[in-house]
Amino acid sequence: MTRTIGAARVATLVDDFDRSPAYAGLAEALVLLIGDGRIPLDTRLPSERDLTAALGVSRTTVTRAYAELRDAGYAEARRGAGTFTRVPGGRARAHDRALLPRPGDSDAIDLNCAAPSAPPGLAQAYAAAAADLPPYLGGHGYFPAGLPELQRAIAASYDARGLPTDPDQVMVTPGALSAACVVARAFTGPGDRVLVESPTYPNATDALRHAGARLTPSPIDPDGWDLGAVAATLRQSSPRLAYLVPDFQNPTGHLMTDAQREELAAALRRTRTTPVVDEAHQALALEGQAMPRPFAAYAPDTITIGSASKAFWGGLRLGWIRAPRSAMERLTRARVSLDLGAPVLEQLVLARVLASSDEILAANRARLREQRDALVAAARADLPEWGFRVPTGGLALWCRLPGPYGTAVAAEAELRGTIVAPGPVFAVEGGLDTFLRIPWSRPADDMREAVHRLAQAWAVVRERPSTRMPSGRVMVA
Repeated sequence: MTRTIGAARVATLVDDFDRSPAYAGLAEALVLLIGDGRIPLDTRLPSERDLTAALGVSRTTVTRAYAELRDAGYAEARRGAGTFTRVPGGRARAHDRALLPRPGDSDAIDLNCAAPSAPPGLAQAYAAAAADLPPYLGGHGYFPAGLPELQRAIAASYDARGLPTDPDQVMVTPGALSAACVVARAFTGPGDRVLVESPTYPNATDALRHAGARLTPSPIDPDGWDLGAVAATLRQSSPRLAYLVPDFQNPTGHLMTDAQREELAAALRRTRTTPVVDEAHQALALEGQAMPRPFAAYAPDTITIGSASKAFWGGLRLGWIRAPRSAMERLTRARVSLDLGAPVLEQLVLARVLASSDEILAANRARLREQRDALVAAARADLPEWGFRVPTGGLALWCRLPGPYGTAVAAEAELRGTIVAPGPVFAVEGGLDTFLRIPWSRPADDMREAVHRLAQAWAVVRERPSTRMPSGRVMVA
């Protein structure tokens, strides 16, 4: 089936493109739209005549813009069919063999990674940041705590959320996983107990295990946290740390209320357990709702992990730690044994992005909301036997199957070109095979097609349960 995009939709997307000259501005706007996926690859663009009418420009403007696209490698003309989008290097440009190592993977719908493409505005931030780089080239380029201007920007984001923060309480890291590794190295040792939610983000628990910690699972129910049970686990195990994801928990999508945060903070104080709070999804509230206060507002000793990967783009490879001043020296010693700082250019990019984050986040949330709604509608229509709660934010749908078939469905879906992660991937001590995670990280049409393939896989498994296993894949998000 040929994918197309209408002239009216393109006109809406390019909006107020630069008209000096108009053809170059239109071409630049289309390159950005194709590059960040808002106009998917292999999509037939509107005819020159239709786009001319929709934009209210001359035919020459559109003709020259399309020619610019073709010359730059972002479009190709197919005889008798029209002009189709592409990118230089084709689909393989984004193909990483560590994550997609098998033949045919580059054409698969990869929902193993709950991370979307870059939002509008990021390319411009990179271009502007490159102009900010020269003053830093005369120095050594190492910033173990982070560029001061980025530390200030991150601290200001906490101030705006009602959590006063000084820049020296912030350490910039190469991603949230790196931040988790730093915290694990700084605050755990062989045999230390750490309470972790189950299900949870598996790479974070691996980081804790590698530091020698003993993990104490605290189950999360399909309807949310049982704080009475969490408090009992804390009393029984007295863990040193508690790794928590209160904001659109990965993978369940649950959001902890202010009252729940206050209650859990009190339970942690009673056992002198330090909270390590992962806020990777915190910025992705998709219903325009007011978010609860940061967990650290209720527990001042909280070590908070933040990330640019989900709110903005994984390719930035930037995260951070926000901690009490008393913890920073210990974190710094642990950090320099792992790396000496994040890339300077990306830090300059993120500083600029945070300065205009409201606009960029609004566009990103709108896109993710559309993708979530497409996934939910398709799942309700094609997979009526599967149960799920629709999260009000985050990136994934946590689906409950009628029986322990998650692993088998994931294996069958992989044969059909859709890659998803079954529940056991997120379990701390095994189990959870009645669940499967579906991120809404791809365009709406891809989400609908992915559900169609999952429905085919489910039909096979339902009729003939198997022990087929999905091929082992690296989990990054």
